[in-house]
Amino acid sequence: MAIDRMGYTDHGPVHVKIVANSALKILRILIHYGVVPNIVKDYGMTNDDAEVIVVLASTLHDLGMAVVRETHEEYSILLSLGFLESYLEAIYDREAATILTSEVLHALSTHHPPRRPLTIEAGVVRVADALDMEKGRARIPFKAGKIDIHSISAISIESVKIEEGAEKPITIRIQMTDSAGIFQVDQLLRNRIRNSGLENYIHVVAMITGDREAKIIEKFEI
Repeated sequence: MAIDRMGYTDHGPVHVKIVANSALKILRILIHYGVVPNIVKDYGMTNDDAEVIVVLASTLHDLGMAVVRETHEEYSILLSLGFLESYLEAIYDREAATILTSEVLHALSTHHPPRRPLTIEAGVVRVADALDMEKGRARIPFKAGKIDIHSISAISIESVKIEEGAEKPITIRIQMTDSAGIFQVDQLLRNRIRNSGLENYIHVVAMITGDREAKIIEKFEI
């Protein structure tokens, strides 16, 4: 509905699946390199519980878009609370369910700046959300006539890959068809990584590989 009425990029089921998949990849790489999720460090729970948090938060983070884009995080919390309580209490005891619910809600509330994630899990969701920037997501509003720096830059992103890194645990490799895509990386992705708590673990490499224009720059890193 947001795509049709407001010309927004997709925030529906496809976006949710991409974010959840990216979040799990990031979390598992971090754990492999010795980063301890907060649910483990603070509550003595397990890495599996950390995965539950990031998947649920990824699934529910844009639920508030059904109401409004601005402050949608607050509506996502309101719309998710009842579901989380009933769903988690069917699996965990009440104390554990309450802890997981609060951790998921924290991730929902901080997946956009300026709010700052205070857990590894929340930081993972924040960054994973920003990584859904491939051109397919922007194609609908672009074809509908929404021409601005956001749609032009987004349609320039050919692929985004999450890999184990050499300099840092995680390398994000972004392939762009032209230099307009730098806006997505420098303005949008950088702002999500900043103050996410994951700054020391992520290296971003953006490469321009297309022949549509004379290359202003071939490689951009943050």
